[in-house]
Amino acid sequence: MATPEPTSAVRVEGLRKVFQSRGRGGKDVVAVDDVSFDLAKGGSLAVVGESGSGKTTLARMVLGLEHPTSGRILLAGTDRTEQPRTSAARRERAREIQIVFQDPYRSLDPRQSAVRCIEEVLRVHGMGNADERRARIAELMDVVGLDDRQARALPKALSGGQRQRVAIARALALKPDVLVLDEAVAALDVSIQAQMLNLLADVRRQTGVTYLLISHDLAVVRQVTEDMIVMQRGRVVERGRSADILDRPQDAYTRLLRDSVPRPGWKPVRRSTPTMEVTG
Repeated sequence: MATPEPTSAVRVEGLRKVFQSRGRGGKDVVAVDDVSFDLAKGGSLAVVGESGSGKTTLARMVLGLEHPTSGRILLAGTDRTEQPRTSAARRERAREIQIVFQDPYRSLDPRQSAVRCIEEVLRVHGMGNADERRARIAELMDVVGLDDRQARALPKALSGGQRQRVAIARALALKPDVLVLDEAVAALDVSIQAQMLNLLADVRRQTGVTYLLISHDLAVVRQVTEDMIVMQRGRVVERGRSADILDRPQDAYTRLLRDSVPRPGWKPVRRSTPTMEVTG
């Protein structure tokens, strides 16, 4: 009897990460505490929280960049709790899950064009011959909306949005099941963010890739994901459909996050600097 194909792209069970103090008398830091979620293939899940909530550490464990203190991580039904130790294991993990980083100015090699950096990824992973790699690169450039001139330009000649398109193309090169979006539009201008969000929606529709979004921006969460979990101090305090949570948050912390978002017409209040008196 054939084994049924797993329906989960990412399954996390009771994940915990404790960073041990190196100094005498220091306290251990619990960064992630008993976190579980199930992300279906082709689905999209946001992990939301302020700085220090544990969302980035959680993503790093799913990617294999951090080792959990306890708990399990499964990618497409395969246990990936342990960090990959060999080059072959790292390449295998890379074909399952990729990441798009926040800053397109730092995530690309300044000496490589989009064509060169993607060709290198495909070649290292033994993907096709030279003609097949060229065809794959052309396909990816079409998906992310870059023309031939942009594809052959160095990053310094591209705008921030164009660089992030290159980063997305590179992440998609190996046809991974899961794409981790780590604040992937946060470093871009607001006008460019809208274009990138539309691109991400198109990419998911065309490829069927699964999104795990790490973000503090609730507007982005609403546009990109169907489901979300809210983290505070390493623990999940609320979970459910993104629209339901954003419209009707149940936890006080989630309400605080939502109420902290500037609304139309909001203007920052400039505080006057008190005059310092100099006494002789």
